[in-house]
Amino acid sequence: MACRISELVLDCQDPEALARFWCEALDFVVLDRVDDGSMEIGPREGFGGPQPTIILSPEEEPERAKPRLHIDVNATDRDQDDELERLLRLGARPADVGQTGQEPWYVLADPEGNEFCLLKARLDPL
Repeated sequence: MACRISELVLDCQDPEALARFWCEALDFVVLDRVDDGSMEIGPREGFGGPQPTIILSPEEEPERAKPRLHIDVNATDRDQDDELERLLRLGARPADVGQTGQEPWYVLADPEGNEFCLLKARLDPL
């Protein structure tokens, strides 16, 4: 028997704003709100399905060191360039981490600056 990833936790200043961005980007919904301001977002089926949920945990000053983990996303119903335009309209912005411009992925940052990559391959929706 093995473990599997069930949740990702992201410290942030404004959980509501990041929930709006990531829910639109991933077609997630708000699953829970906690009294401390934390929010859990995830697939409509809820916790425990094939995709992990994301806990958005409020921190006044989230750590700004280079993260050791980031999220990669793939489009499911459009090509990479169309998905890039959609994510930029939602509030993502290009991020420079030293890429050459020849990579088959885009490095972006969410509205609070958390880096993530948009990969080229299109995946089947779940």
